[in-house]
Amino acid sequence: MNKAETQDKNVEERVKPLKSFLSRRSFLGKSLAVGAGTIGAGLLANVPTARASGGLTRGDADILRFLAAAELIEADLWQQYNELGGIQDDEVPGGTGNPAYTAAIAVLDEDMDQYIHDNTDDEITHAAFLNAYLASKGAEPVNLDQFRTLPSSQATGAQQIGRLTNLMQLTVDTSWWTRYRSDNKNPDFGDTFPQAVEGLSMGQFPAIPRNDGDLTPPDHLQAIANTAGFHFGFIEQGGTSLYPSLAQRVTHDEALRIVLSIGPTEAMHFQTWHDKAGNAPPLTDPTNGLVFPDLNSPPFGGEEFQTNLIMPEPTIFLSRAFPIVSIVRPTETDGAAMGAVNALTADGLFIGETPAFITLLNQLAEAADHARHGGRGR
Repeated sequence: MNKAETQDKNVEERVKPLKSFLSRRSFLGKSLAVGAGTIGAGLLANVPTARASGGLTRGDADILRFLAAAELIEADLWQQYNELGGIQDDEVPGGTGNPAYTAAIAVLDEDMDQYIHDNTDDEITHAAFLNAYLASKGAEPVNLDQFRTLPSSQATGAQQIGRLTNLMQLTVDTSWWTRYRSDNKNPDFGDTFPQAVEGLSMGQFPAIPRNDGDLTPPDHLQAIANTAGFHFGFIEQGGTSLYPSLAQRVTHDEALRIVLSIGPTEAMHFQTWHDKAGNAPPLTDPTNGLVFPDLNSPPFGGEEFQTNLIMPEPTIFLSRAFPIVSIVRPTETDGAAMGAVNALTADGLFIGETPAFITLLNQLAEAADHARHGGRGR
């Protein structure tokens, strides 16, 4: 066995306990099931770290750290959706379910509870893996536990634990709907797009019942479920763009492999939610006037709103001189991380969070955006 093989074997032996400790069942049993909603670096405090040959650059670590933070945030919001509208089992920590909300979500698709569960499970594993990988390289993982201070829904089925994210006062940008249907515009060119549900972008609306009072009247509860359906698409289209945008800044081969391997799963999520949002029934919420239009009827309809056009329409890319091509958009790398933070903040996810939390997210985003492909090692 040569020197490199010996080093690799030593690294592998030191990382084995980490892999075992962070197995999905062990992870859930030792962290999330205790009722604190803990995900991430808190797990890793007593786990031995290992430095592999060919260490990460500072920029690579900064990118993975920002992505770990983003996945912790996603896991937190998806856990809340799963507690009320998904499947509760030992794979995903949760409450006890809310039958009325689950039924309203099922109007968009009868398998919504399973899809919510699986999306939640995926984000938990993303966060755990990224933090474990950072630790294995001797890099600082991300721990957001001190910021789990936002209140839970008071509706039947929700755990009463601190949260990172707010799902009860959302301002949902639904322009992703029309952006992915345009054949001549691209946000990377500075283009803007109309909202599919204009009202969602103009107020603050719950995507989960705030309490059992939100379970009636029926159209109010359905409006909450519809809001969730469009919010699912908003969240996952963001991840779909974030990974390829930041991949352009990664240097280390293994780190690039991680980013390129996780990113497509976000696109799979987005494709699912893009399809289901189109099934949201048209209605007006009798409690606040929020209107969900029939996207297949005038003044909507056509390519920009037709609900069965869920695959990305070809559009301009790199230069208007090139023929149009079906792509993820945006994928501009400059300012990608800060753009993600700004979008989540505008969404209302962090209403009630501390200034320290926002400062930390901004610092993580700035560090990721300053990473450069080919940057110096640590």
